[in-house]
Parts: sequence; structure tokens; C-alpha cells
Amino acid sequence: MSDRAGKPVSRSTEAVMEQPVISLRGATATLGARPVLRGVDLTVRRGEVVALLGANGSGKSTAVRAVVGQVPLTGGELELFGTPRRRFRDWARVGYVPQRTTAAGGVPATVREVVSAGRLARTRLGILRKADREAVVAALDLVGMADRLGDSVDALSGGQHQRVLIARALAGEPELLIMDEPMAGVDLASQEVLAGALRAQVARGATVLVVLHELGPLEPLIDRAVVLRDGCVVHDGPPPEAVGQHALPGHDHVHPHAGPAAQPIRTGLLT
Repeated sequence: MSDRAGKPVSRSTEAVMEQPVISLRGATATLGARPVLRGVDLTVRRGEVVALLGANGSGKSTAVRAVVGQVPLTGGELELFGTPRRRFRDWARVGYVPQRTTAAGGVPATVREVVSAGRLARTRLGILRKADREAVVAALDLVGMADRLGDSVDALSGGQHQRVLIARALAGEPELLIMDEPMAGVDLASQEVLAGALRAQVARGATVLVVLHELGPLEPLIDRAVVLRDGCVVHDGPPPEAVGQHALPGHDHVHPHAGPAAQPIRTGLLT
């Protein structure tokens, strides 16, 4: 086996590269007394771009929130990079873009400050070095927001907020990027910019799990689609041809300004 540069790799390295980045087996979860995940199996391999699809209430967001530790599993097993979730500590390897949030959670902050939070897991004592500052600028450049570094996030549009949140995740240079509805409520121009940013991450070898209602500009990047219905996997394979035409069974598309109110978030991955 060879790496991306064509150089041979050792057996131990080969084993690590073949190990799933995400392995979710028989996962169950409840919200209140309501079962939301009902025995979900989900495997994401290194370098894959996997879309998690389904109607509202199908369990998509609960599944990714379980992966990042925000929703406890009531049953099943979860491993990240081959390590059981309860023992996994290397969160610098994971970038997470949550669903329908505001960039600063109501706290006055600049674009630079919000995106810099994405580097904290890679710093000592929270002190940003030159490499950290350069990574922040590079991430903002990827999403077309480098010229807004000093601006208050309160002055941004909805699409610009989303770009900043994605830049925050990219600033940490994650091996695994998890995105929950990154295109929801975002104008077409911002969708194209975000698709370009994701394309750059895929080109450098990042693994991506993205929750979507429809593939849109991301369709050319998707290797595999996993479709949930009522907390169960009903499809795992090539993206269904009809997904882009709103034809998923039970599809309930979230249109801009039609979903629930944006919720503040904290900058820590697991808070």
C-alpha cells in the first residue's frame, strides 16, 4: 500500500489508514422519552465524504451530536480513530460545525476572535503562536472572509455567520470535519463559497461527515450517502439520484428563515 505521494507505508501505518475514522454500531439514543436513534450503524473511512440525509426528525443531527459527545448513547458502540468514545481525548483532530447557530452566541466578539477559538485545542495555555494566527487567516481566506477579520460578528449576514463558523472549524486543521446542515438558510453565493472551502479540505485528505437535506453544490464531493428514516438507516451507498430534486421519502426541507430560531453556541467542542 502507498500513501497519497506514492510512497510505500509500513504495515502498522497501513492498519491505521484502513481503520474507520467513525465507527457507530447499533447506536440508540433518546431525547426525553422519545427514541431518536434505533440501532444505527454508520462507518466513515479515512478520506471519505459521507452525506447523512433524511427528513426532519429522522435522527440526522442526533447522530452527529452523539459522535461529538453532545448526546449520550443509550446503547451501541462508538469509536473515533479506532478509540472507544469514552477514552477518546484527541479532539484537536475533529472539527465540528453545529446546526443553525450564531457565531458568537450573543457575546460581543470579532471575526478573528471567533475563528481563533478553533485553534485552542492546538495551543498551550490558550496562547496563540504565529502558526495559529496564520491558520486563522488561512481559514478565513478559504471562506472568503479574510477582509472581515476585525469586524464584529454582529454586523454579519446569516451566510457570513455560517462562513465564520466553518472557518472556526477549519482553523484547527482537523482530520475529521463534521458539519450539521451547513447550507441551511444560506444564500446560493455562500453555498458555492462553502462548497469550495470543503473541496479544499477534501483535496488535502480530510474525512467529512455532513448532514444535508439536499446535496446541492456539494453533490460532486459526496462519496456515499447514508439515509435515515425514523432513527433507522434505510440506505447506505451511492447518493440517491432524486435527493437533489427534493424526493427523499418524507422530505421536509428547511428553507431560509423557515426553521427554528438560531441558538447560541459555546466555542468548546463538547460544551
